[in-house]
Amino acid sequence: MGPLKGIRVVEMAGLAPGPFAAMMLADMGAQVLRIERPGQASPPGHPTVALLDRSRRAVALDLKSPAGLATMRRLLAGADAFIEGFRPGVMERLGLGPEPCLAANPKLVYGRMTGWGQDGPLAMAAGHDINYIALTGALHSIGRKGQPPSVPLNVVGDFGGGGMYLAFGIVCALLEARQSGRGQVVDAAMVDGAASLMTYMFAMRAAGQWSDVRGENQIDGDTAPWYGVYETADGKYVSIAAAEPQFYAQLLRLTGLEGQDLPGQLDRASWPAFRERLAAIFRGKTRDEWCALMEGSDACFAPVLTLDEAVAHPHNRARGTFVEVGGIAQPAPAPRFSRTVPDTPTLPEPAGEPASVLSSWGFSAQEVAALRAEGAFGAQR
Repeated sequence: MGPLKGIRVVEMAGLAPGPFAAMMLADMGAQVLRIERPGQASPPGHPTVALLDRSRRAVALDLKSPAGLATMRRLLAGADAFIEGFRPGVMERLGLGPEPCLAANPKLVYGRMTGWGQDGPLAMAAGHDINYIALTGALHSIGRKGQPPSVPLNVVGDFGGGGMYLAFGIVCALLEARQSGRGQVVDAAMVDGAASLMTYMFAMRAAGQWSDVRGENQIDGDTAPWYGVYETADGKYVSIAAAEPQFYAQLLRLTGLEGQDLPGQLDRASWPAFRERLAAIFRGKTRDEWCALMEGSDACFAPVLTLDEAVAHPHNRARGTFVEVGGIAQPAPAPRFSRTVPDTPTLPEPAGEPASVLSSWGFSAQEVAALRAEGAFGAQR
């Protein structure tokens, strides 16, 4: 069992960053209970197999009924942490805001996941991943010279800047609560997390080493010839990141350029022409031929893989980077632990029979039957 064994978390069902944070905690062994609405339908774009919901059980509660609200309050009274991802004020209107929840359970860590945060001029505005990373400078910094910014999937806002920071914040608050005996609110905003992810770029800017013009920075993949992506003879791609001199020397050796009269590695004026030269060289072999020549060397090389290819790659297979559960390949829990090794994830579960799900949270069969009669689980329950 993982290092969070014994931690109990209640999660309000949602999309993307909140479930990702809950998945991270469940992957590490926490007992996470997802709360859904009765008869809840999946929103547009929601995957048929919601792997972000893996390794935890779910129950449907009608929080607009007194019995459903009472059930939720009892769950939170026995929880270590709570995850919700609504706009500011929604949980307060339900009577489940931080103040009454912390009054009932002073050690509760109340995790809030939003795009803009709990306060500020934009707090109540709608938005999505791309909007949050746009406000931090991250989106502007990604893309090719002379082209619009490139959208980096939704990994920078939703998952990297959102769910991961919420999970980190919850664990930090849980550690502090063990010392103080007091819970607190974790205000995780995707705009804050995405800004935090840009710290290195802000440091480069302060040192005069970062340009606001896309394609003019060494690590944006469009300028330095030794840092970027190249097409191969079969229409596939390889990545090169030979920034350090010793790694650059290996790149020259393996591409047949060693010993030739070349400009210095940091001679920016020569970069466009040298990039074209490298592009022609990489187009001379297939991706697999380049892998046979360069993979595992100090040239800082890796093939650009599809999702299926990533699952099958020997390094990922050797490390168990991906696991197959119920015939579905998916990323394994990360990071690794030497002693408290997380279990293999289980497939997502739909909202289950309340008596079975709530028994592990201290509800008796008789109590569940009474709650059912009072409408706690909605009309269909």
